[in-house]
Amino acid sequence: MTERIIIDCDPGVDDAAAILLAFGSSEVEILGITAVAGNIPLEKTEANARLICELANRTDIPVFQGCGRPLLYPARAGVTVHGMDGLGDIGLPKPASAPAARTAVQFIIDQVHAAPGDVTLAVLGPMTNIAVALSVDPGIAPLIKRIVFMGGAAFCPGNIKERAEFNFYFDPHAAQAVMASGIPMVMFGLDVTHKAIITQERTERLKRLGRIGSTIADMLNAYGAGDPCLHDPCVIAYLIEPEIFSGVEGFVEVDCVSSLAIGQSVVSLTERELAGRAPNCLVMTEVDHDRLFSLLEERYQRVELEAS
Repeated sequence: MTERIIIDCDPGVDDAAAILLAFGSSEVEILGITAVAGNIPLEKTEANARLICELANRTDIPVFQGCGRPLLYPARAGVTVHGMDGLGDIGLPKPASAPAARTAVQFIIDQVHAAPGDVTLAVLGPMTNIAVALSVDPGIAPLIKRIVFMGGAAFCPGNIKERAEFNFYFDPHAAQAVMASGIPMVMFGLDVTHKAIITQERTERLKRLGRIGSTIADMLNAYGAGDPCLHDPCVIAYLIEPEIFSGVEGFVEVDCVSSLAIGQSVVSLTERELAGRAPNCLVMTEVDHDRLFSLLEERYQRVELEAS
């Protein structure tokens, strides 16, 4: 059965890799792409989302502009591994298309009401858009099928602070609001994404696929010099072939208070830790990385054929 999804993202090289994976996969129907500030500022993430659609000849997918700063913090710095343009500084052009007129928040609300229980949110960046949508219209929470997201570090160190992963750290209040919403969740934190490693051999295989594969390989080579982990595509891969991953059920919270651990994901597993609470999230911890990269090759080849 086809999964109807909204991709909420902050492109970002690994976001681009995830979006292109979705484009090549009939298992998912992309209702739209919503952009948020994160890896780079909003004006760049939104433009990059449109550019990725144009590269794949998928301008039928609308792109919506979302929140440009965290809920409670002023604008925050992104990460340099994505390059100044957010896509590896490999010389890609500016997008020719225009963003959609509606805001990302309104689009999310409208789509969930139009298909209650049928829309999955594939969240690849900070959760600001989702938290604002839930604040504007709390009634959508029980209508969302599930949220599959990249964020957090359950049982390992962080990548932006000692205890915090970047997406949770960028907007911890949004992440906690979403985790407390009661929506079914699947978490792809650093525990699993740090096992999906970009290698020269793997990017060389992508280059042989044609224009799309070569473009994403160039992006990944530039990005991989600073962060060799393929984070965001894990979310889309799970929606296509969930058997690639495994994990544990737990109760996930986000630290929004401690100055030392702001953005830390705290995961309770044992009966004592849960203290009567039911798990709120499937926390992924393992990946078959060879199957993951084989899937990427296969689906990027489809995108190449369909775009030409």
